[in-house]
Amino acid sequence: MSLDLLGFDNVLFPVGDIAEAVDFYERAGFPLAFRLDEAGIAGLKVGEETPGLLLRQEDGLAHRPAGDWTARVWLEVPDARKAAVELTSAGLVPDPPFSVSTGWTVELADPWGNVVGFTDYSKRPGLGRV
Repeated sequence: MSLDLLGFDNVLFPVGDIAEAVDFYERAGFPLAFRLDEAGIAGLKVGEETPGLLLRQEDGLAHRPAGDWTARVWLEVPDARKAAVELTSAGLVPDPPFSVSTGWTVELADPWGNVVGFTDYSKRPGLGRV
């Protein structure tokens, strides 16, 4: 079987409270694209790309820590170590930055255990966005 994959549409994260989630992600640097409280969804922008991060309220979903099993979405930033400082300044608690083959990465879990990574291409700039 061969699917004709065209690209990403959106990445969906389940959250327990849409207002709390929007506040968290706005503090993490995600601009709000739209919010439909009656539908329990909010869309967040990721750079200049059309696909984004879609938050979907799931009733009864409690706060929970991220685990080793948690899927991660990594987004490119110019400087991951600087992103860690900015996230901390915004009152968030990212994991310490760590070295990867292309540069540095810092991960941040939301209150429901969804993980976003901010990664740079400081070691291999030719692979990063211009």
